[in-house]
Amino acid sequence: MIAIGETLISEDVFDTMFACDIQQCKGACCVEGESGAPLTAEEVDRLEEAFEIVKPLLRPEALEVIEKVGLFEVDQDGDFVTPIIDGRECVYATFDERGIAKCSFETAWREGKSSWPKPISCHLYPIRLKELQDFTALNVHRWPICDGARTCGAANQITVLEFCRSALIRQFGDDWYDEAYHIWTEWKKQQRNETH
Repeated sequence: MIAIGETLISEDVFDTMFACDIQQCKGACCVEGESGAPLTAEEVDRLEEAFEIVKPLLRPEALEVIEKVGLFEVDQDGDFVTPIIDGRECVYATFDERGIAKCSFETAWREGKSSWPKPISCHLYPIRLKELQDFTALNVHRWPICDGARTCGAANQITVLEFCRSALIRQFGDDWYDEAYHIWTEWKKQQRNETH
């Protein structure tokens, strides 16, 4: 683990190759899983405003679930999560004509209608944050539905650190990312030296 401020970064963030290949997975991360996307308490507060923006994009079955359970739920671990439909996709997912799932929050953000890109847990993926006593740990989550992303990342030589740049800056700031990037470049040199 590499320490930066109050964070501990797994070396997997530096050496795992990853770049989403949505043509391959069809946005499966919006569909698969045991519960919806994790939400922070601050994001729960933002949901109402964001929902009004994305509501016209959502499917009738999604609106039915929201009508019943609300804009968020509390899962078995006591964490805030987005509701899901019939144990499957997130209520905030939309599907294009090719059946590719897309986040309605991200769609609205890309169109300049919202200042909130999407839940940080989704934005950071495949990085998962774990709050420890004195640190926030950053680990890489491995999910078979993302095999295509690992293949795409390897083909293009994109690491998790590079792929998650905008999400990491959103979460920890520019200075943190610059330091992480600098440490990564030094770490790469060291790895190369050790293999020669």
